[in-house]
Amino acid sequence: MPATHHLHQTPDLFALSDLRGPVLRPGEDGYADEVTGFNLAALHTPDVVVGATGTDDIVAALRWASATGTPVAVQATGHGANFPIDHGLLINTTRMTDVRIDPDQRVATVAAGAKWRHVLEAAAPHGLAALSGTSTDAGAVGYTLGGGLPVLGRAYGYAADLVRSFHVVTPDGTLRESDPDQEPELFWALRGGKGNVGVVTSMTFELLPLPTILGGGVYFPGEHTEAVLRAWTDWTRTLPDEMCSAFTLLRLPPIPEIPEPLRGGFWARVAIAWPGDPAEGERLLAPIRAAAPVAVDTVEEMPYAALDRIHLEPQDPLPARESCTLMRDLTPDAIRTFLDQVGPEVPDCPLLLVEIRHMGGALARPARQDDAICARDANYLLEAIGVLAAPPAAEAIEQATTSLHRAMAPYGTGRTMINIHGTPGNASDRARAWTPEVYDRLRQDKSTYDPSNLLRFGHTVTT
Repeated sequence: MPATHHLHQTPDLFALSDLRGPVLRPGEDGYADEVTGFNLAALHTPDVVVGATGTDDIVAALRWASATGTPVAVQATGHGANFPIDHGLLINTTRMTDVRIDPDQRVATVAAGAKWRHVLEAAAPHGLAALSGTSTDAGAVGYTLGGGLPVLGRAYGYAADLVRSFHVVTPDGTLRESDPDQEPELFWALRGGKGNVGVVTSMTFELLPLPTILGGGVYFPGEHTEAVLRAWTDWTRTLPDEMCSAFTLLRLPPIPEIPEPLRGGFWARVAIAWPGDPAEGERLLAPIRAAAPVAVDTVEEMPYAALDRIHLEPQDPLPARESCTLMRDLTPDAIRTFLDQVGPEVPDCPLLLVEIRHMGGALARPARQDDAICARDANYLLEAIGVLAAPPAAEAIEQATTSLHRAMAPYGTGRTMINIHGTPGNASDRARAWTPEVYDRLRQDKSTYDPSNLLRFGHTVTT
């Protein structure tokens, strides 16, 4: 039998005698590995970390936290670790990776720590696909709680749109099932409200009959940035909803992990994902390939489970600063402003990646069930990522990021997406992920389900 553990042995506190996963404090063997996530910029130092092996461990940990007034954070992969956890309890769900596929109903049920990679590998033999994002290394649950912006979002909507139900433990330690009929308000808040009302232990969602897609990137030397960006912007105004794309500026370091000839270069890229007939997708892509001399072209028909080939995101942990702004439109003035901030005439720009993703299509349609996602009025999303390699670089990245978003603000909706928001600031900054009406409703739900504000780390609302 696995060893059991206790968070505390004092008689006035809950003893977790039935906890099956490890319970570790600072300085103990395994603590550092347990608290470290993908984004190394957030160095967590909780008073205690619980390596949950299943729902019972999460229930017990939250009951203890509720009884002791201990604040709680949750981490699966740590891709969204933009906020260092100081003190309190961290629940690590990386051991909870179970994925069950029902091919007849075309649904998947995944545990709290399952990565999208686990889901796609399980669904692929049935010719099914899930609405995952640009990296399949990200956790399915945390991604979906933030709404989930898929690679194929214009074609099929947000990942949260396909959720059928959650099993969630609220901060009082109560396990609840939430769907449109049971706990409907909880179901609303969990789709786009991030982790403000509970800890999800499992999630059931619909799958798509989609074994293959056309996808990849067309890369141009960076000096052609303006021509490619203007061509891409015009192109996006003519496309069917099923064509999903992003324009990206990449300033890549000269490291072995990056393949030649991209290594060490400055590139403009148009990445695409198209779920329809490949020949039609190739025809639609022709204006982009004609925009400037193409250096590298990776667009091909691929298994859906090979989605990582499209955006080629880093697979190894690194310290990163990410941020985003939701855009109403890309006017000529907006394009000029963007180029003045991060274009080829800014050779010392410290940002690894600056991307403009085409929104609209199914991302603009109302969900079948009302939710807390507030990005449906955006036509584009601007994202910036910098790697915090050293203190001088961190300062330069912060300045460049702030300058970019401030300059582009006149063209924005005034809001962000939670999963790409970056380090949450004060209550006003965090509220930018929602409309005032949705924010107020989330605050009411927070008061109902977490009146003691135990879930106070990260992108939270205030009661």
